Amino acid sequence: SDLKVRPRETERKQRQRQQREKKSNVKTMTSLSILPPLTPKIDAILVLDGDGNRLAGKYYGDFLTNTQSASARAAAVAEGNDSGPAVSKSIENLRSAFERQLQSKIQGIAARPDAAEVVSVMGKTAVFCGGNAGQGGGGGDVRIVHIGPANESELVLAHLVEGVYDALTHLMGGATDRTMVLDNLELVFLLIDEHCDGGIILETDGAKLASAVLLRDDDGAALMEAQQQGAGMNQGKPMGMPAMAGISAGDMTIGQAFRQAKEQLISNLANRDGM
Repeated sequence: SDLKVRPRETERKQRQRQQREKKSNVKTMTSLSILPPLTPKIDAILVLDGDGNRLAGKYYGDFLTNTQSASARAAAVAEGNDSGPAVSKSIENLRSAFERQLQSKIQGIAARPDAAEVVSVMGKTAVFCGGNAGQGGGGGDVRIVHIGPANESELVLAHLVEGVYDALTHLMGGATDRTMVLDNLELVFLLIDEHCDGGIILETDGAKLASAVLLRDDDGAALMEAQQQGAGMNQGKPMGMPAMAGISAGDMTIGQAFRQAKEQLISNLANRDGM
């Protein structure tokens, strides 16, 4: 009888151990499910001049993308224009209101390219690089601003914005002033797209971002060049002439210099083949 009891006790202990293991696994899976995702998400990327005017930027998710969102209500309340359940102001006006509040916090603060500054605006964390220390903006150095949730790591956001600012500096030839950015706005939007898609970060390294932007911009320039060469052939004009011959070398960005060098090379090859 003792031999029969012992196997039963052993089986019962095994079943109890298996049940404990199942409960432990369920708890582990539950704890993992509530952890924040490892990939950082951001709510907006803004490129602002010294006066706080938006030169370029994108908003993601539900942050100031529709008038029914909580962020839209918060912006309307902050402006003193809350009109009940529906927000009467347009999304663009709400974004401008948010950017004015942001400018009031960062005006006069110059953040080094390798040391981003952090402020809180409307419950969001804003991390930025660039700007000047003067109280009157006057269109000085632009600022790259990353807007993230309040619970997002400031160090992570700082790493992101420093990478984008580094890439912008490379693309603008070291001059991140308002005029230079406006003259090369297509590169700025390409930079934002290479860095982030729908709020999900794709790349953070400044050198890689700049290279990716130049490659994409070069593809578009090659198509335009082919069209211009076709028009020049029909009109009896020489092909492959540099499209930016009127710009001095010192005023060119890296992207412009790269395109002009390629156009000159194509022109020389075309002339050689024609001989």
